[in-house]
Amino acid sequence: MTRLTFIGKPDCHLCEDAHAVVDEVLADFPEVELTERSILDEAELFEAYVDEIPVLLIDDRVHTIWRVDAARLRAALSASIDSGAARS
Repeated sequence: MTRLTFIGKPDCHLCEDAHAVVDEVLADFPEVELTERSILDEAELFEAYVDEIPVLLIDDRVHTIWRVDAARLRAALSASIDSGAARS
């Protein structure tokens, strides 16, 4: 299963904008598992990403920081799902 991790924090306008794009894209990918994490809750995330949020990880690898492009995210999720199917 493809995992998408959204790293952000509350009251972050870039995070809100990015989340809207993620929600739109995920409507087409019900098989993708979304996990949301806040840099305010985890010191190691804060240290790693404080200047880069929002951050999207696909299967624990950084896909993008700051802004989310819907077409690029769709393509990456499709590729991840296809490669996962090929491994099965």
